[in-house]
Amino acid sequence: MNDCCDHASPTVTPDAGATRAAPVPDGAVRWRIAAMDCAAEESDIRRALDAVPGIRSLNFQLGARTLTIDAPAGALQAALQAIDRAGYQVQPLAADAAGGAQDAHGEHDHAHAHDHAHGGPASALPRLVAALALAGVAEAISFVAPAGLPWRLAGMAVALAAIYLAGLDVYKKGLAALLRRRLNINALMTVAVTGAFLIGQWPEAAMVMALYSIAELIEARAVDRARNAIQGLMALAPETAEVRDASGGWRSVALSEVTPGDTVRVRPGGRIALDGRVTAGASAVNQASVTGESLPVDKAVGDSVFGGTINETGELELVVTAAAKDSTLARIIHAVEQAQGSRAPTQAFIDRFAAVYTPAVFAMALAVALLTPLLLDWNWLQALYKALVLLVIACPCALVVSTPVTLVSGLANAARRGILIKGGSFLEAARGLKAVALDKTGTLTQGTPALVDWQPWQGAQAAGVRLLATSLAARSDHPVSVAIAQGLASEGAEGAEASGGAGKAQDVLPVEGFAALGGRGVQGSVGGQAYVLGNHRLMEERGQCSPALEAALAVHEAQGRSVTLLAGSGGVLGFFAVADTIRESSRQAVAELKALGVTPVMLSGDNAATARAVAAQAGIDDARGNLLPEDKLAAIHEMQARYGLTGMSGDGINDAPALAQADIGFAMGGAGTDIAIEAADVVIMNDDLRRIAETVRLSRRTHAVLWQNIALALGIKAVFLVLAVFGNATMWMAVFADMGASLLVVANGLRLLRASGAR
Repeated sequence: MNDCCDHASPTVTPDAGATRAAPVPDGAVRWRIAAMDCAAEESDIRRALDAVPGIRSLNFQLGARTLTIDAPAGALQAALQAIDRAGYQVQPLAADAAGGAQDAHGEHDHAHAHDHAHGGPASALPRLVAALALAGVAEAISFVAPAGLPWRLAGMAVALAAIYLAGLDVYKKGLAALLRRRLNINALMTVAVTGAFLIGQWPEAAMVMALYSIAELIEARAVDRARNAIQGLMALAPETAEVRDASGGWRSVALSEVTPGDTVRVRPGGRIALDGRVTAGASAVNQASVTGESLPVDKAVGDSVFGGTINETGELELVVTAAAKDSTLARIIHAVEQAQGSRAPTQAFIDRFAAVYTPAVFAMALAVALLTPLLLDWNWLQALYKALVLLVIACPCALVVSTPVTLVSGLANAARRGILIKGGSFLEAARGLKAVALDKTGTLTQGTPALVDWQPWQGAQAAGVRLLATSLAARSDHPVSVAIAQGLASEGAEGAEASGGAGKAQDVLPVEGFAALGGRGVQGSVGGQAYVLGNHRLMEERGQCSPALEAALAVHEAQGRSVTLLAGSGGVLGFFAVADTIRESSRQAVAELKALGVTPVMLSGDNAATARAVAAQAGIDDARGNLLPEDKLAAIHEMQARYGLTGMSGDGINDAPALAQADIGFAMGGAGTDIAIEAADVVIMNDDLRRIAETVRLSRRTHAVLWQNIALALGIKAVFLVLAVFGNATMWMAVFADMGASLLVVANGLRLLRASGAR
């Protein structure tokens, strides 16, 4: 095993030439912990780091024996000291920051190279198979060899060799734990194997150590399989891209050298290398790797595309909008890694339970060894053997590994289906949702409204109203403002063409003091005069509504249209009716939520009549309109008091406070703003509301698997505890039970990687 695993004098070991006091970089840094190769040790280190403030995320890789810590320099140094105190040696793998998903491949290779050099997981299996073979030879010698000291000594020597090959690392970690007066699995196995050898059960001691070490290796690799399931997405992006050079030709360039603003070409059948916006060509693009959509999506000039997706039919040219390390795919992987580093409530409970369970069984084993010869008239060797069997049963590995492998599998499955869940706690909590608040524009509707009608008011000149409204709307990125600006600009261009005008119509006027009015509209000054472009509520607040205007607006609002009004100090100058179509999936999404017992509620900043019209189309009974951001926040408070656990789904800046207040916030990743996505707990990459119901179903299935695993692990332990004390359980049986329980819970948890979104 590793000659660097000695815990007698644990230290943080820097690279050659560095000193202990060397500065620690600020950011994500990957460290090698040679003695960390099972879930129990991961839990040990997590507990040591729980008290360290400032840590942003932890990413454990048991197979590579690495831990990536994302923290400021001060917190990182404190984390290293906490790991040091816990008795684990830490070695940095690289001098630079881990760099997130972009550097994952290089550092992973570095870790495996290190493993090869030090006899780690990459070379462990042949060594453990040799240990198992030697343990079998020791068993054969004990059964078939002639009685006599030479054969006995030969068998003991073979058993010692098997224990050395399989258990040297276990002994190092176990002795270190005992010296620190801590009971972990390594300490238990050290005592159990040593005790069995000393009472003459050396063949059994060798076999137990070999089987235990093989089970630990399989377990670590299974946990890493779940953790790395999402990493396979990085392989979807090609290593190079065809970039247009200064001469107008094309050349192949490494992705790391491509910068935002470069133009790249993607041939039919090729993979799109980077996020970008189409500037030439049209094609169907398979976006399943990012959004989870099963059908290709048509792309044309002006549409956005994701790196790692497949260009299926036509050649595309696109301008790059994000570097490789900032691509949507890289951010997905980084988000999942951060989620995997968080601790869910069930995991924290299991860790607390294991911290009590192991010492309790150790105390029981001690009582069996010391008291049963006196109370039950057992002989001392029999009592000691039963106590050693209890120590093997006391191993908490099946329990400890049951939770992370299940949660990580669920998170990876969700990510591959276009659902980014920002932590195991949210995956667990989603099963209990009782109500979900749904924003209207961009969530229930397409979020791409179109101007369908407009008219000047109070005798205002149409041309002047058009120009003022276009000037204000062009400064805003709100979907309604964009629709007004585009609709008026298109109408103006058509009018100029129809009149045979040779010149281009004036597009916009300069706007001074432009500002957004949260949940109401925008304001600004044109030519020294103040104007607002806002909703019905804003006009009511300004006292600029009249019965005639109310009647005109009601006609449009009854049809589900959003009405925006242009007004100056003298009153309303015109109004603009915008219609947004409901998403095809919204009605089904609402029906699925209701079937799961989740009550959908619409919260909209639009007028109440429009909100009710759209809600009726979607099948929602409770629709609330005219809501400002603070009103949406108050509505979430009211829903939490009325229904219980409440979710919120939205995509705009106005939704961010409510998203943050909700027990679980769902953001639309495609149409959503960065602020909304940051505030949310779950990001839906393809803007399909049906993913909310799918998240609830996945959460319920994950919860069921979690408790199946806990019941399985505890049930097997309980049976063998009784057999060990009152029956004829052997150490063989105990280690097989422990192995079996661990492998069963791992296999059961990994089933979630293959779970579909079906009910």
